[in-house]
Amino acid sequence: MPIYKAPLENMKFVLHDLLNVGQLSELEGYGDATPDMIDNILEEGAKVCEGVLFPINQSGDEEGCTFDNGTVRTPKGFDEAYKTFTEGGWTALSAEPEYGGMGLPHVVGTAFSEMSCSANMSFAMYPGLTEGAYRALLLHGTDELKQTYLPNLITGQWSGTMCLTEPHCGTDLGLIRTKAIPTDNGAYKITGTKIFISAGEHNLTENIIHLVLAKLPDAPEGAKGISLFIVPKFLVDSGAANHVSCGSIEHKMGIKASATCVMNFEDSIGWLVGEPHKGLKAMFTMMNAARLGVGMQGLGIGEVAWQNGLAYAKDRLQMRALDGAKAPDKPADPIIVHPDVRKMLLTSKAFCEGARALSYWVGMHLDIAEKHPDPQTRQNADDLVALLTPIVKAYQTDMGFEVANLAVQIHGGHGYIREYGVEQYARDARIAMIYEGTNGIQALDLVGRKMGQNYGRLLRQFFHPVLEFIEANQDDEKLQGYIFPLAKSFAKLQQAAVQIALKGLKDPNEAGAASTDFLRMFALVAMGYMWAQMAKIAQQKLDENASDRPREFYESKLKTATFFMERMLPETESRFRMIMAGADSLMSITEDEFAA
Repeated sequence: MPIYKAPLENMKFVLHDLLNVGQLSELEGYGDATPDMIDNILEEGAKVCEGVLFPINQSGDEEGCTFDNGTVRTPKGFDEAYKTFTEGGWTALSAEPEYGGMGLPHVVGTAFSEMSCSANMSFAMYPGLTEGAYRALLLHGTDELKQTYLPNLITGQWSGTMCLTEPHCGTDLGLIRTKAIPTDNGAYKITGTKIFISAGEHNLTENIIHLVLAKLPDAPEGAKGISLFIVPKFLVDSGAANHVSCGSIEHKMGIKASATCVMNFEDSIGWLVGEPHKGLKAMFTMMNAARLGVGMQGLGIGEVAWQNGLAYAKDRLQMRALDGAKAPDKPADPIIVHPDVRKMLLTSKAFCEGARALSYWVGMHLDIAEKHPDPQTRQNADDLVALLTPIVKAYQTDMGFEVANLAVQIHGGHGYIREYGVEQYARDARIAMIYEGTNGIQALDLVGRKMGQNYGRLLRQFFHPVLEFIEANQDDEKLQGYIFPLAKSFAKLQQAAVQIALKGLKDPNEAGAASTDFLRMFALVAMGYMWAQMAKIAQQKLDENASDRPREFYESKLKTATFFMERMLPETESRFRMIMAGADSLMSITEDEFAA
């Protein structure tokens, strides 16, 4: 049977020692978000994730959702767990108090999201989609729409969806065919079919609030003609059904307890969110929140997979250590003594702890962008979030899947069967690399939009603090093993950015060909920056003989940081070489020659 224990000490290390999250209590509305309160929230959240969500994860995967004549039922135990979840206020964590939320910092929600995704990724999808709908309405809805819908979305009494994709179009939303016809009373009649709609239909809430992309009769062609509408399953004023139906659910590789639906809208009544033909802007509010949430799914799955790989490696006896028996009282040594197993475990550990630092850092900048009194500081924070969103989404989901695969490999044959649970993590993790914009799309977003935006303004929000950190610490002898590799890879990243910018101006295929490698390179440097900072803190704690945690905790941080610098960060060299090779080897082959 699989195991999961929330990594609270590592989470607190990132929040308090690395990020000094207590500084957020100085921002307006966050006065109660003291370090002690944040710790209490996380500890209570861990109890819910470990004791309520995790026990129904494997059974939910085996049972899956069921579909019967338009009705979708979640697996056994999900409705009771959802009731416990909402009664505990976990759907209200970072929501605005004006509408009934707790008003806690986004970074606290980010940390809780990691735990819920580790415990039960399928379950976490339901409140996760509601969060995206909530944010889109909060930022783009009228006061009337916000007063009508937000309170019940926050309590979890209602849930939300994002209805974007259609059978003939996914990423290219300009091709959507769903129509919105104005009525005499200010509402619209929505008609069309949407596919791959997570949580589109289920039995967990009283109402489901769909945010639907559609086109008005006078809509311009392409993406400039998209509008966003709110379409409830049941009309709020009368409770009547709104001609919204589920045509079927998908039978999927993973996240089987999350209902993925085909949704049919037939003259369904909806209301415009934001301005006509400006739905793309509101849609990106949902998408960016969802992309960061999917990045947390990658981390969450990686963490639980790594925990199970470690437990198995400590327990499984096979052969003797290459340099002599380590457990002479036993018939064989545990497989954790073998170098290759250790490499898999350390890769997993280095990813999880580094990605936690990176994603929480982004989460804290969401709070700064929203609450800081200085407009320039808010802008800088918003720029950093925009820049790092595709990196968090793509890299953490790539690596979440890789770590899940490593857990299967560590388990050997036992990893391939259901009993030990890790094969589910590999199946669940795979979708995160695809939805909310495939990871290839994230890479194109990074090089095509974010990198050159405002003459490189977004890049400066990352490049400047990294350079300042390197310069401030390059003479510290105890940190040389971390600063020098970071500085070397950072210089290569800057060089690659210049190369892509220059070549991409002449030929957009050059930027496209380099995009995936550049995103991976960028992510590794960002992880290196996080690890160098954590190593500095750990070294300081050891030098001060700090008593807040066992010395082994900080020694482990230093050794894991060394592993990352020596075994993972060097990947930037190969990625750099591939970027510099250019697009010709990709683009010169003809379509006919692919099959020759």
